[in-house]
Amino acid sequence: MSRTLSPDEVLITLYGKPGCHLCEDARAVIERVTADLGVRWEERDITRSEEDTRRYWEQIPVTLINGVQHDFWRVDESRLRAAIGELLGRVR
Repeated sequence: MSRTLSPDEVLITLYGKPGCHLCEDARAVIERVTADLGVRWEERDITRSEEDTRRYWEQIPVTLINGVQHDFWRVDESRLRAAIGELLGRVR
């Protein structure tokens, strides 16, 4: 069994790019979920890194939880909440 993490140990990363409407939708979901659960999040613009552009161009928006890819194209709010809740040791 994995150890339960505290909210400050959870980081959601959103990879996207300017002008991406799916990225805007993903950002809204991530902002809402992270605010509700008290975890941190960051956004990375793939156009600022050749490696990120090559890696994520066809999948954006891409969501990672603690560095592990969770979703791409769309962020499912229920699925994101459940995954974070599991890390925090909260019942689904």
